[in-house]
Amino acid sequence: MSVSIGRHLLSSQDLNNETAVALLDTAARLDAAMTGREVKKLPTLRGRTVVNLFYEDSTRTRTSFELAAKRLSADVVNFSAKGSSVSKGESLKDTALTLQAMGSDAVVIRHHLSGAPRRLATWIEGSVINAGDGTHEHPTQALLDAFTMRRRLRDGEGDLKGLRVVVVGDVLHSRVARSNVRLLRTLGAEVVLVAPPTLLPVGVAEWPCEVSYDLDSALPGADVVMMLRVQRERMTASYFPSAREYSRRYGLDAARLAKCEEHTLVMHPGPMNRGMEISAEVADDPRRSVITEQVTNGVSVRMAVLYMLLSGEGVANE
Repeated sequence: MSVSIGRHLLSSQDLNNETAVALLDTAARLDAAMTGREVKKLPTLRGRTVVNLFYEDSTRTRTSFELAAKRLSADVVNFSAKGSSVSKGESLKDTALTLQAMGSDAVVIRHHLSGAPRRLATWIEGSVINAGDGTHEHPTQALLDAFTMRRRLRDGEGDLKGLRVVVVGDVLHSRVARSNVRLLRTLGAEVVLVAPPTLLPVGVAEWPCEVSYDLDSALPGADVVMMLRVQRERMTASYFPSAREYSRRYGLDAARLAKCEEHTLVMHPGPMNRGMEISAEVADDPRRSVITEQVTNGVSVRMAVLYMLLSGEGVANE
């Protein structure tokens, strides 16, 4: 019996426990297959074309998808909105039709408008992977976060049942928070969101998680503390009194980390505002921080997503 994740990956809600675990297992196998290889390439997607369509600047995500596709021997086209026909007013639909005419097998899209990947999926025949849309979702970031937690806290096997994950900061503007809450709950983890009331979205009470305004009371018992970037570029009003006040109440420093369990991991999707949501000492802690490891794991996870969407083979249950 094989497991398929369907034609697209647009949301963490596209994954149930079985498909999410299959993706994580596939990522682990691909990671192991690459370890020790002099030439870090597998022939799996030879002859396939993957387009990175980025309407927002990105370093980690775009590069990670590019490496993932190339390591599976796919051809990669990097399409930036800047310096393209998009800057001349071309619509997303016309861009999609152009990519369709070029025979792209998969389009990895990051867009400033929530829902753009889902709309794109109605216009092209290939697979669409959401690499972040507005303040909506970022499913592969949630997958690489789950992969990192599972590897560090579950010996790389099974789901995340029983883990307590505290997600702290600018939830209102965070697509990472939305995807993580959904995926982590699917994998059995308990999620607690911590933020000032002004940085929580309307309707958060209906999300499958706890909500707290007090970071210090949420930290004891946490297996993972995930700090979110304060997205000041998306803020059109004053959401907190000052950066210093935000850091005092919601920043993770060494004193707060000392209140956590010995095994507690520190995560951050990046880029970080050092000294604001996280101190440099905590971000660089070699024992607790897995922030760099998250970036490394992103390549294996995105290889797994591309493999399961494009290989046509599914993944066998073992």
